[in-house]
Amino acid sequence: MNAPTSSEAADPRERLLYRIATSLERGDFVKLVLSKPLERDRPQGERVSVRPLALRGVPRLSFVHSHATRDVTKNLPVDAGLDAIRELLVSSYAHAHAYGVGEELHWLISRKGQQTLRSVARASGPDAPAAPVPHDRAKQRWVALDRPFLAALGVTDARGTLVPAMARKWKQINKFVEIVDHALAASALAGRRGLKVVDFGAGKGYLTFALHDHLAHALQLAPEVVGVELRDDMVRLCNDAARRVGAVGLRFEHGDVRTRAPERVDVMIALHACDTATDHAIHAGIRAGADVIVCAPCCHKEVRPQMRMPALLRPMLQHGVHLGQQAEMVTDSLRALLLEVEGYATQVFEFVALEHTSKNKMILATRRAVPAAASEARAQVAALKDYYGIGEQSLERLLQADAQAVAAASSTAAAKRSMSSSSL
Repeated sequence: MNAPTSSEAADPRERLLYRIATSLERGDFVKLVLSKPLERDRPQGERVSVRPLALRGVPRLSFVHSHATRDVTKNLPVDAGLDAIRELLVSSYAHAHAYGVGEELHWLISRKGQQTLRSVARASGPDAPAAPVPHDRAKQRWVALDRPFLAALGVTDARGTLVPAMARKWKQINKFVEIVDHALAASALAGRRGLKVVDFGAGKGYLTFALHDHLAHALQLAPEVVGVELRDDMVRLCNDAARRVGAVGLRFEHGDVRTRAPERVDVMIALHACDTATDHAIHAGIRAGADVIVCAPCCHKEVRPQMRMPALLRPMLQHGVHLGQQAEMVTDSLRALLLEVEGYATQVFEFVALEHTSKNKMILATRRAVPAAASEARAQVAALKDYYGIGEQSLERLLQADAQAVAAASSTAAAKRSMSSSSL
């Protein structure tokens, strides 16, 4: 930019540009707003806002051209951006307001072409403009990169630097810990020490380790975390890593959600349990009295072959990809409703973006302090099944079997009491 060498330049426009450039060098420039277009058709927009940002650590000026029906954004290098501001001041706008920390500059040009530039001091109170922040500012991380388990599992190197190939896994780890942390805070488990957590299908244990680390070190809850996995080699690998990093209260066991004996659990996790394994995992969590159940379903196969295409939806569901997506929605909606029947508040949402994993849906259930009436949720389950012609769904079948077993046990106990009283 061919800027003046002194703030005493005779042309107010050049003085404004000099002050903006100086403010940028000091790092206290906040924004510039250009308004009152000179041309009737306003090709540059009704107004232009300019603010500093950093893209990958490189300073830029971001221009937002606001039109009646759209905004156009351009990010330019600082020198090119200052030249673009000069051009806009010369040919396109009659008013400019530049905001810095502690100062405002007001420039305007009259109909007769007379320029005016004045400075107004800004107070440092809550109404003053904030100092600029980088566009690519650091995000909050729930697990620090220097945690030993990350190096043990190959997410970071020995210096605690993220391995580039593990960037997606790193984002997934942080999002998972954030979700569970918020769920615990909203549940009856908030602040409870000695939490019992079971993670079915733990795999290599990235998320199991991360949750244990968060509960044990960030929250100081002295948890007992068990990763359950079918593959013996993964169980050995994870137990060895847990020993090496001194993860007290974390262990991995060989097992399967369908056959593991029920036990008291506070938090039940099952990520990417295939097809009806998710139903068995949810059922296990309910039987174990878990206050928080976290599932990421995948491979929805059970419901799709049963689904009848309602006449209204036939033009849409005749396409296989749409039918598959609909089957997933119906399956997970039924699971969420059945959890509601069992006294949980449920959410179904996107876990992480599709760019990180295609299995990105999550079902989060938190036990209600006061269970809602189950009749409405039961009616909605029946209505959905009827609408799509679904004969059976695994979670519902498992829960019905439980209810029948309870009823049979109650009947047997009543019969025994009756026989005992009659013998007297």
